[in-house]
Amino acid sequence: MAHARSASSTASRVFLVLLVAALVIGALVAVFLVVEAQRATHAEAERVTAATAQTLAASPVVREALESGDQASATNMLEPYALDVVDTADLDFVTVMTPDGVRVTHPDLDRIGEKYLGTIPTDRVPLTEVFTGTLGPSVRTIVPVLASDGTVRGWVSAGVTIESISDTLLRRLPLSLAITAALVALGALGAWAARRVTRRIAGDLPPGQVRDAVSSYESLRTLGDALRAQTHEHGNRMHTAVALLELGRSAEAIEILTETSRQSQSLVDQVTARRAGDPAIGALLLGKASQAKERGIDWRIRIEPDTPASPLSPVDSVAVLGNLVDNAMDAAAGSAERWVSVVLEPTPDGGISLEVSDSGPGVPSDLVDRVFEAGFSTKPAGVHGRGVGLALVRSVVVGAGGSVELRSDPTTFRVILPAARRRRTA
Repeated sequence: MAHARSASSTASRVFLVLLVAALVIGALVAVFLVVEAQRATHAEAERVTAATAQTLAASPVVREALESGDQASATNMLEPYALDVVDTADLDFVTVMTPDGVRVTHPDLDRIGEKYLGTIPTDRVPLTEVFTGTLGPSVRTIVPVLASDGTVRGWVSAGVTIESISDTLLRRLPLSLAITAALVALGALGAWAARRVTRRIAGDLPPGQVRDAVSSYESLRTLGDALRAQTHEHGNRMHTAVALLELGRSAEAIEILTETSRQSQSLVDQVTARRAGDPAIGALLLGKASQAKERGIDWRIRIEPDTPASPLSPVDSVAVLGNLVDNAMDAAAGSAERWVSVVLEPTPDGGISLEVSDSGPGVPSDLVDRVFEAGFSTKPAGVHGRGVGLALVRSVVVGAGGSVELRSDPTTFRVILPAARRRRTA
């Protein structure tokens, strides 16, 4: 009990896993939103600079000022116009220049008359780039100013500094952070709800004890079914024998009792012949033999005497074998031959090989990989539910360092368990 208290409960682990998942998802969403905001802000700057530069390049005012050939007159005419456009379009600069790149306008009046810092296209096509000029790194678009005959009369460049783009991005960050915080809060709420639901089902048990509890339940269920079938079969035979004795037909009564003893003794001999036999497995096999006969299924069993001890606890051993046999009987019950085979033998490396085969129709090829999933079953739900047995079998076997596989023709579940070092206790 001290171990159960010290170990983290299943509910707490579910809460932590979901909370961590929510935090990771929130962080990924935050990164995505920031990157997307940065991309969108940069793309918006490119669109605004391109649209402004193209509009100014097509303006008759700009064209006439550049065609006059008088740079001072052009500056006096276009500088106020350019500054007004900068304020209206929320840009950092608009530079109008001559065909060879001499500035006619610039936000800094001292820079007028100097060469434009940036790429001047060799072709008469617009160009958008990131370049470091007098105002620092900026996104800028340069567009040619064309005369009516198609000759270049000058250039117009509009730009937004990277610093301005970063300021725009910072203004958008609170929305991204708010979305991220909302997602994390919803994830934490979901984790808390999942913890409550898990605690109602599993209490404060740690995951290992939850698995053991399920294994114990499955073991008791399958062992109980087997023993009930055995009791029912023996009861029927005893009633028949008593009735025959009352009718004076003692020879027939003795024959029935002898046959019953012979069949049971044959299985007992195989079970007890093992040097490392397990009484729980023996009881299970005896009960399943009666259950198979009750359902009209041919029960075939072979147990090699030198089969070593199982690394599983009795509870887990009964859960594994019982679930495999139950599934095999369910499958065989719908076939014409109706048989189930159980083979228990040693492996070359000192482990245990368990094979449970049946005459059923088999598992469709597209479902072979899903039969061990929790909650999945090819059969309708019954009194005890479906989709737990094979998932539990795989959990127990893999947890012990073994393996389980499904084969066809005939349908066979093969379990390989390693050599026993020490037996688990449930």
